[in-house]
Amino acid sequence: MIIGIVAAVVAALAYGTASVLQAHGAQSVTEPPPVGGAGTMTATRTPTLRSTVTAMLTISFLAGIGLDAVGFVGNLVAARDLPLFLAQPIVSANLVVTAVLAAIFLHVRLRTQDRIAIGVVVVALIVLGIAAADEGHGHDATWLHWSVLLVGVALFAGGLALLHFAGGPRTAAIAGLFAGALFGVMAVAVRIVHGLDPFSLTEMLTDPAAYAVVGCGICGFYLFTVALQTGSVNGAAAALVVGETVVPGAVGLALLGDATRAGWGPVAVIAFIAAVVGAVVVASSPAVPQG
Repeated sequence: MIIGIVAAVVAALAYGTASVLQAHGAQSVTEPPPVGGAGTMTATRTPTLRSTVTAMLTISFLAGIGLDAVGFVGNLVAARDLPLFLAQPIVSANLVVTAVLAAIFLHVRLRTQDRIAIGVVVVALIVLGIAAADEGHGHDATWLHWSVLLVGVALFAGGLALLHFAGGPRTAAIAGLFAGALFGVMAVAVRIVHGLDPFSLTEMLTDPAAYAVVGCGICGFYLFTVALQTGSVNGAAAALVVGETVVPGAVGLALLGDATRAGWGPVAVIAFIAAVVGAVVVASSPAVPQG
């Protein structure tokens, strides 16, 4: 379990730093268009595929992608080694990392509620670490491996459809929520995928969960980039936290055999809720880069 916790912390540090770089890159291609610049994306329209890809190709965004790769490996190890109700809140603490880095390097002042929320998240994660038992192993059913792939496809398609009809200031929250849900499904897929331990490429390539890992990761990344481009990162980040923590946490407890130590169930539930709420509060902080 120690290795999983260290991996989750590394993922949080990498993701938190990456978000600062990616927000800068995303915003660099969302400047208001010049007068008469028809067809150029504005902050009130859903970003086009072309503008999103352009944002991904900026230097700062590419540097963030490199850190995301580090975070992904850490997230993978944590999801395999820890109960998901512990692994995902630790990874979601990357918002705390982002806020602290912004306060240190960008000289953004943290509000009193931000400092309290950061403290709540840290304490809640410590409590979750104490309350968590070993990760479960109830994930061999074939239907579950196909389900994570099909659910991932449905979430991405549904998210794109809602973004098409919603637009405006709601875009960031919608894109962030669906991105978070996709990352949550990815965490479940990472947990159940065959062929990792021991490594077997043939077994991995024949497992639908492996394709869910890749597909949900890419699609979630795309939707969160869309959210960053709207300039309303607070709502996007808060929605992301809810999706990527609640979904895998619930699935882990209900289907994967995750459990708490005897008598620690209610404490773990309170700590989990506190960690999510604290992260959402931090997400609303002006210390979290706004794209």
